[in-house]
Amino acid sequence: MTLPRLYPILDSALLSGRQCTLETAAAAMLETGAGILQIRHKAPWTRDTFEQARRIMLLCGQATVPLIVNDRADIALLLNAGLHIGQDDLPPQDARRIIGAGACLGYSTHNAAQLAAAIEDPVDYLAIGPIFTTQSKIKPDPVVGPAHLQTWRSITAKPLVAIGGITRENARSVLDAGADSIAVIGDLLPADCSGTSIRERFREWQRRIAE
Repeated sequence: MTLPRLYPILDSALLSGRQCTLETAAAAMLETGAGILQIRHKAPWTRDTFEQARRIMLLCGQATVPLIVNDRADIALLLNAGLHIGQDDLPPQDARRIIGAGACLGYSTHNAAQLAAAIEDPVDYLAIGPIFTTQSKIKPDPVVGPAHLQTWRSITAKPLVAIGGITRENARSVLDAGADSIAVIGDLLPADCSGTSIRERFREWQRRIAE
């Protein structure tokens, strides 16, 4: 699997706090050239949330862009989307049985031991982090840092997504350390969150990572 350099994560709680819908953010990022999207919804899935996700899946289909659902294998299956799971979710083998052989499956790791243990798992890419201090998790794992990322890059040949506290200012150091892709949540969303401002921020990100 070839991942785009920028892996946008749409966090529903963060978007709600900035009075922006999942659908508005997804449409803006797709219009500006996003090559993948992930929906991260930690609260219970309501009918409205599912309908938004279904419409986002249609937009992704029109743009030929993979949509990934965080944690929920059942929702991913219903949407015909990919899935991203963590260390405390379903084991990768069970998740693969649910979503099928053709769906994209990502798996979070936080240290060298977890990376090594995931080498034989039926996943398409691995995430590693948090690279820097992050505000997106209540109880984050220990910070990895670019130096460890560079050392651990050789553990696996699978695409590696760096996540956690990555901003426009530090993104280059993460890519230089060997990440194939960088997952970003908070720094993709301006304080005045709207379709226009998200498109502007996304273009700035594209310029930064192309340098």
